[in-house]
Amino acid sequence: MPATLARKLRLHDYFALAFGTMIGTGWLVLMDDWLGRGGPLGAALGFAIGGVILLPVGYVYGQWVKRLPDAAGEAAYTAQVFPPIVSYFTGWMMLLAYFIVCPWEAVAIGKIAAYIFPSLDMFVLYRVGGEPVFLPRLILGIALTLLLATINYRGVRLSANFQKAMSSAVLLIFAALVGISAFRGAPANLHPVFHATPFLSILLTLQIVPYFMTGFESVPKYAEESNPDFRPKNYMQAIALALTVGAFFYAICILAVGYIAPWQSLLGKRFATAIAFEHGLGKHWPVQLILVMSLFGLFQCFNGNFAAATRLLFAYARRGTVAPAFAAIHAKFLTPSVAVIAITVATLIALLLGDAILVPVTEVGSMASALGWLAACTSFWLVDPRPRMRAITTLGVLVSLLLLLMKLLPAFPGHFSLAEWIALATWLLLGALLRRRPQPST
Repeated sequence: MPATLARKLRLHDYFALAFGTMIGTGWLVLMDDWLGRGGPLGAALGFAIGGVILLPVGYVYGQWVKRLPDAAGEAAYTAQVFPPIVSYFTGWMMLLAYFIVCPWEAVAIGKIAAYIFPSLDMFVLYRVGGEPVFLPRLILGIALTLLLATINYRGVRLSANFQKAMSSAVLLIFAALVGISAFRGAPANLHPVFHATPFLSILLTLQIVPYFMTGFESVPKYAEESNPDFRPKNYMQAIALALTVGAFFYAICILAVGYIAPWQSLLGKRFATAIAFEHGLGKHWPVQLILVMSLFGLFQCFNGNFAAATRLLFAYARRGTVAPAFAAIHAKFLTPSVAVIAITVATLIALLLGDAILVPVTEVGSMASALGWLAACTSFWLVDPRPRMRAITTLGVLVSLLLLLMKLLPAFPGHFSLAEWIALATWLLLGALLRRRPQPST
């Protein structure tokens, strides 16, 4: 009998994996961009509305995973109604959405560490796009990548426990920071609450929601690793909980930063969240607390996306659409060991390119998430004709389509640049080169 993946995951494991995939370091390193887009209230409402409008998409994923518990996710769903090439490239784009976060987080740990220890910004090895690649930062990124690779290689239970520990730490420190802001902040710091008109402020924030909320749909990628006692309806609970808590986290974090310090003074500032609390309290220790929280967030986001990417690659190989060697399961640990090694190697290669080259690919990853959501919703609309389901699925289709068009159409601010179109074409070309003809089902 062929080996199968270990079946050990429960509801709290699924929540931690999905939540952790969503919450990384964006709330620290990009807070000035978020406030610049919408102001404190506009940005907070953008994330809150984004979480609400994604609930129909999450509901569709919950229905799909009950009907078809396949680690291939979107590739398996679209295969039910579309030609194999559509299924293949849908899954290929979702693989990018998860994978590209891995080298990005490996680069980010060096940035955060260098903020704490400026001496790490030394020994420039080379430059990519004008950006230096420092040896100490590179070593940190490599070490973190190998650590998470080892955890995921040795078992899904070890990976899930790591994820739960990181998520718990992030949420505890988050609660402490919100409490500090509530007691030491002032309403006057929030004004003006919008950066532009309310509509434009919310729209500019809503545009980036797909990238920062990607992760709730990772739940189906572990559907084959659920505990035998796991109830199918719990998939939907995990998805809805991750979406709700994730959107709440982002919205409240933005308001807490805007409440404790005048938000306009934070625009253009690196690590604006840490600066806000340092200014608001007049002490440096909150900065250390925030940086510790950011490291936990980085670990959980890296681990969640790494695990999801390995499951997608494994499922692809099992379907015969990429080299079957990636479908190997470790005899002792019951993990997709070859897929883990492949994603590790790819992460290390991308890490060598530095963060300059990753920016356009990250933008493509945001678009890829919306495309995957659209494909999953459209497929379910075609397979389930019940009026109630059609109504919910139609909402999911419209939301996903809107988020996709925001990145592709020049009419929207922040649409794809030439570099991002080139990155998209490169990824699609790579997918075309690796694609194999699917094997007939037996």
